[in-house]
Amino acid sequence: MEKLIYSGSPHIRGKSSTKRIMIDVLIALLPACITGVCFFGLRALLVLALSVVSAVASEFAYNLLINRKSFKNCAEEFDFTSVVTGLLLGMNLAPAIDWYVPVLSAIFAVVVVKMMFGGTGKNLFNPAIAGRVFAFISFSAAMTKAANFASGSIVLPESGATPLTQLLNNGNIGDYTLLQMFLGNTPGCIGETSALAILVGGLYLVVRGVIDIRYPLLYLGSLGLISVCFAGFDFSVFLPSILGGGAMLCAFFMATDYVTTPDTVKGNVIYFIALGILTGILRYSKTSDKIEAVSFALMMMNITVPLIDKFVVNKPFGYVKVRGKKEKEAKQ
Repeated sequence: MEKLIYSGSPHIRGKSSTKRIMIDVLIALLPACITGVCFFGLRALLVLALSVVSAVASEFAYNLLINRKSFKNCAEEFDFTSVVTGLLLGMNLAPAIDWYVPVLSAIFAVVVVKMMFGGTGKNLFNPAIAGRVFAFISFSAAMTKAANFASGSIVLPESGATPLTQLLNNGNIGDYTLLQMFLGNTPGCIGETSALAILVGGLYLVVRGVIDIRYPLLYLGSLGLISVCFAGFDFSVFLPSILGGGAMLCAFFMATDYVTTPDTVKGNVIYFIALGILTGILRYSKTSDKIEAVSFALMMMNITVPLIDKFVVNKPFGYVKVRGKKEKEAKQ
């Protein structure tokens, strides 16, 4: 009995770690990042670099100054979550954005949204999407100006609108084609335009067992169907609605964040279907900013996760529900 070791659950541990999962996510994000730089030019690379460096520096600075840790301890505990946050944030910004926007947004995402809530695994909101919303609210003029910029091989139409803007305002994607939207040869944010590159990265995460393919499909499917309903049951808007904007990037890389999603399978089914429906509602609402629908929908659903986990729980192993007279007796 002297050698008996007491420990809390879980008692069975897998080989995966936060660091290993984050490295997998970074590898999966590379196709979309490379595609964005190829389409938008070196300015896109600068935005990504500023965002990542600012996020990592913010985490180290917080641990050094607030948590009073040594630099050696900070380096040993570094789990690449801030790198993922910075990279996702940069991918959610336009290539022409002013330099201070990714810097300040990354600091807000890491320090306020993650570190002040206790660090990795304790944040209420997805840090990257919260940083994107912070940029939209705080620097709306700069965000609007940057959205109308295109460089590299991207050529804007006369309207200067993205495919999603065209779809929501006119009911069609205008001069664009579905092939252009799939490949990414359209204006938009750095990492969200190429559905093909996002799919490649997403499938990598599925093969590695990092995410469950059912959840992105539930989100995209419910978003496409609710868009069809709002368009008067015009099924031609199904594919453009899921290929346009940040829906694909959200589906595979941000909505699937372990910390801000429910703990059960049923809870996740509810969560992802509701997220898709809410995104569609915000996109077609006359009182909301259509382009930021994905960002606000994801943050709103993040708030519901504790509520979902409270009411949607797994049954204990071997549990049998007591019915009838025995149930009344048990209550008494």
